[in-house]
Amino acid sequence: MAEGFGLYVRFALRSEEAAGAFDALVAETLAGIKAHEPGTLAYVVHTVPEEPAIRVFYELYADRAAFDSHEEQPHTKRFLAEREQYLSGVEVTFLTAEAGTGPVAA
Repeated sequence: MAEGFGLYVRFALRSEEAAGAFDALVAETLAGIKAHEPGTLAYVVHTVPEEPAIRVFYELYADRAAFDSHEEQPHTKRFLAEREQYLSGVEVTFLTAEAGTGPVAA
């Protein structure tokens, strides 16, 4: 499936306290993703052991349309609106699969 669409997002949180509230918001959002987004193939949240106020997301969608659908979901819109209060920065990198194994292979 060469149309796989992915992204890597690095969130810098204001503090360790903000990280806890952000994590709770993420947990609520994940419930909506699992229940309503068949085109979301992977949505993985990582912590960084040496940086407790950093979260890294890896997101993989069946195609661009699945990502666009994700962005329009009520749980995603809530996450996007609420997350700002916890952040000191965010970096987004869009990805195109070139080779590999898994649910999407170029």
